[in-house]
Amino acid sequence: MHKNEDNIATRRVEMDFNSLKDIIILYVEDELSVQNQTKMILGDFVKEIIVANDGQEGLEIAINRDVDLIITDIIMPNLNGIDMLKKLRYEHKKVIPSIITTAFTESEYLIDAIKLRIEGFIMKPINVRELIDTIYNIMLPIVQRKELEDCSFIVEGLAALIGGKKIEILRYIMNHLDEDGIFHGSYQEIMDNVGVSKPTVVGMFKQLIQAGMLEKLKNKMYKFTNKKLIKGTV
Repeated sequence: MHKNEDNIATRRVEMDFNSLKDIIILYVEDELSVQNQTKMILGDFVKEIIVANDGQEGLEIAINRDVDLIITDIIMPNLNGIDMLKKLRYEHKKVIPSIITTAFTESEYLIDAIKLRIEGFIMKPINVRELIDTIYNIMLPIVQRKELEDCSFIVEGLAALIGGKKIEILRYIMNHLDEDGIFHGSYQEIMDNVGVSKPTVVGMFKQLIQAGMLEKLKNKMYKFTNKKLIKGTV
């Protein structure tokens, strides 16, 4: 039991909440005190929080604005949270990752929420730490995927400038990252797959580390620092 608790605590410490700094959240909540408190806390982690006071207002915002995540209450005036998400998905063909904040008394709505494949459920009263962890777990794969897509464009641009085997080494590294952006391969694997000598691979790794693109974690384990690459080349 203590071991599980330690693992959870360690994971929280390791979470890089900076990955949330560019996301925009639509927060749909009709209770003003809850709305203000949650918005104030979440504001320290994300780029922007757009507030809606009911489902109809939330629907109009979601249709007309680019938002990365929706957090919504269920029971609200004008349009409840579940129907808002249904209209958004089925009538307006817009699918946005969503978290529902719900009370036990609203359990009759949960079947509809499950059918909609809602990404997260938070029980009321809201535990802010749980909410932040849920946002992080939902958004991290999306943020990482976008960063890798952005990086692929950068690599194509670098290819025109660098060319040759070095860009092939960089491509190989990027194509063999795990979900945490970590490369576990060996020099030999790169040599065999790219067709380069060991001095070329070693030299390339040194250049990538010096440029802030790679961070050595331990032997045969390197973290690809996507943000530094984007920031340094755009």
